[in-house]
Amino acid sequence: MKKQSESTLSITMSMFTGLGGVGPSPGFDNRPELMEEIKLYRNARDREKCDNLADLFSILSTLQQLEKAYIRDCVKHKEYTAACSKLLVQYKAAIKLVQGYEECPNVETFVKKFRLDCPAALQRIKDDRPITIKDDKGNTSKCIADIVALFITLMDKVRLEMKAMDMLQPDLRDLLETMNRLSLVPSDFEGKEKVQSWIDTFAKMSASEELTDEQARQLTHDLEVSYNAFNRLLHQDQE
Repeated sequence: MKKQSESTLSITMSMFTGLGGVGPSPGFDNRPELMEEIKLYRNARDREKCDNLADLFSILSTLQQLEKAYIRDCVKHKEYTAACSKLLVQYKAAIKLVQGYEECPNVETFVKKFRLDCPAALQRIKDDRPITIKDDKGNTSKCIADIVALFITLMDKVRLEMKAMDMLQPDLRDLLETMNRLSLVPSDFEGKEKVQSWIDTFAKMSASEELTDEQARQLTHDLEVSYNAFNRLLHQDQE
């Protein structure tokens, strides 16, 4: 019985010799290059290119999923507007980084080459505004998108411990100037007052001087309060 079992095992092994994972594999032994690690890049420039293309792919995929989530009523109006505005700003930055590449003369070519199915994202990019913002064929929608993006950018910076004067003051100035250009924002809007107060605070600081932890926490709170007030203002205007 033992000899029969050994014979059966020998026959079975001979049948599967050469198949992956069972028995020896002479082909791989004779071709060591098949065991080498495949790298997507060979130098720092190639790596940056891969990263930039991956960033654009990620933004388009995320925007597509956000549009689908909004259509299915899985995301709130305010959250959608903020997220979409931020993604559109990120897209504009990402597309500039890849337009010199052969793979990406434009976003349509990029989508086709990498087989990315994102029609809703492409439509949102074409409209250049969240679907929740009315298209007035003027500057209002752009101002709103810029304000939303600046609020989010500033809050993200503070949360990432970026507390130096020269990292925050330029965005605060842009935020105040953009709010001043938007006619639907009243002159006594609380967000303007809070932003102006922080601009005045930074004006007394050197470029490299940083906010204290207490100041950073207060700035985050003021930005969140102002951002929520701005969203309420938008909803009132659309009613």
